[in-house]
Amino acid sequence: MTAPNAAAASAADVSADAAAGTAAAVGDPGIADPSTPGMSTADLISQLQADRLWLLRQIDAGLWPQWRLDLAALERELGQLLDQAGERFPKS
Repeated sequence: MTAPNAAAASAADVSADAAAGTAAAVGDPGIADPSTPGMSTADLISQLQADRLWLLRQIDAGLWPQWRLDLAALERELGQLLDQAGERFPKS
């Protein structure tokens, strides 16, 4: 019966961090406007690679220790996805 309470506590921690502006304090990655019609696939892949690098640096800096393993797994999967996308959609 303690697992739901632990999950609720973790969610509360994340909400508190978000409210405190933790991500803003470490420099959010650039956010591209998805409605911009001129963004090419190569530009999108490049932006996502920059966001992945930002995430990796934040993990390495010790941010979000309670989510470190999950974020590291997400970063690896994102890297693999971007590698595959780069092969399918090479820069012109």
